[in-house]
Amino acid sequence: MGLLVMIAGLVLFLGIHTLTTMRDSRARAIARLGDGGYKIFYALVSVVGLGLIAWGFSQYRQYEWINVWHPPVAMRHIALGLMLPAVILVVASYIRGRIFTTLKHPMLTGVKLWAVLHLMANGDVGSIILFGSVLAWAVYDRISLKRRNDPGALPIPVGGVTNDLIAVGVGTLVYLALVFVFHPLVIGVPIVGV
Repeated sequence: MGLLVMIAGLVLFLGIHTLTTMRDSRARAIARLGDGGYKIFYALVSVVGLGLIAWGFSQYRQYEWINVWHPPVAMRHIALGLMLPAVILVVASYIRGRIFTTLKHPMLTGVKLWAVLHLMANGDVGSIILFGSVLAWAVYDRISLKRRNDPGALPIPVGGVTNDLIAVGVGTLVYLALVFVFHPLVIGVPIVGV
C-alpha cells in the first residue's frame, strides 16, 4: 500500500511540475484560474504530492521493503560527500551568480546529481522508483527547456562571485541540516556514524 501511495504522490508532484514544461496547457490553466489561482493550485498539488511521497515511502520502508541489490558501503560515503555540491547547486539557482551563468540550470543539475547519488546508495524497489522517477523528470525538464520560448518574460538579475560565495555558505548550512537533522528525524535514516 505504501508503495502505491508513494507512486500516487510522484504522479501528482512530478505531474504538476511537468505542466510547467507544457507552455500552452500552462497558459490555459492560468487563463482559467488566474495567476494567483494557478499558483495556489500548483502549490497545493505539490504539497499533497510531497506529503503522499513521504508518507508512502515511510510506510513502504516499514512494511514492504523489497531489496533488489546491495550497494557497496563505499557508495554511501561517495553519496554523502557529493551531496554537498548537489545542495549548493540547488541553492545557486536562487542566489544567482557565476555558478548559475555557467550551468544555466543549476537546480536541475543538483536534482539530477541528488537522484543519481541516491540510486547509487540504495538498492531497493521503492528507492529505484522514487529516485529514478525524479531523475527521469529532471532529464525531461532540462531537454524541454531547450524548446521553451517565453516572449516578454523579464530576465532575472544575476550577481557575481559574491553571490556564489553566499550560495556555497548557505548550501553548506542546508547540507549540514539535511545530514544531521532532516535525514535522521524525517526520513528515519541516520547517515553519519552508521
